[in-house]
Amino acid sequence: MVQAVQGFLGPHLVTAGWLAGRAVMPAEEAAACYAQAVRTWGRANIPADVDVEHFNRLAQQLIDAADADALSLFAGWRGQPCPGNDSVGAAMQRIHVLREHRGACHLAAVRLCGLSARAAMVVNLGAAQATRYGWQEPHPIAAPLIPRWQRAEQLTDELQAPLYATLTERQRTEFAQLVNALTASLTP
Repeated sequence: MVQAVQGFLGPHLVTAGWLAGRAVMPAEEAAACYAQAVRTWGRANIPADVDVEHFNRLAQQLIDAADADALSLFAGWRGQPCPGNDSVGAAMQRIHVLREHRGACHLAAVRLCGLSARAAMVVNLGAAQATRYGWQEPHPIAAPLIPRWQRAEQLTDELQAPLYATLTERQRTEFAQLVNALTASLTP
């Protein structure tokens, strides 16, 4: 079940991590620790001049409006508490939650287009990079699979569109600007 939710991580990596992690702490506690690490990373990396309060309002509006049916990992992260006294950390956690929404939509789109998660990872990243995500001995992908992956990207956008349509045009513009500002220092 854990592999089905993770999707883009290789099954051996997920299984090894799950089994090793369960011996250390319960999954709920591990999720809380991960959320804390996300917030800590955000406090260290999000630029100080970004209006995180406005971002948090818009991001939470999206998170609340999202339909979580068949998006298990997103649903789990949406249910993770987000502290009200740490606006910068909360912004990073909300980015993470929305990323999981897109990731879950993308996994569904990949499968709908007739690709395995492994094939999608290799098409997107190449065989060598896919091994870093736990895919053992991925083979180079044949050129005919590339249009399927491109269609999956398009479908992902289509699956995401209704969510972002819950914002007004002005709010979508502001949200995009805020995401760019929040992540500006993260690009090489």
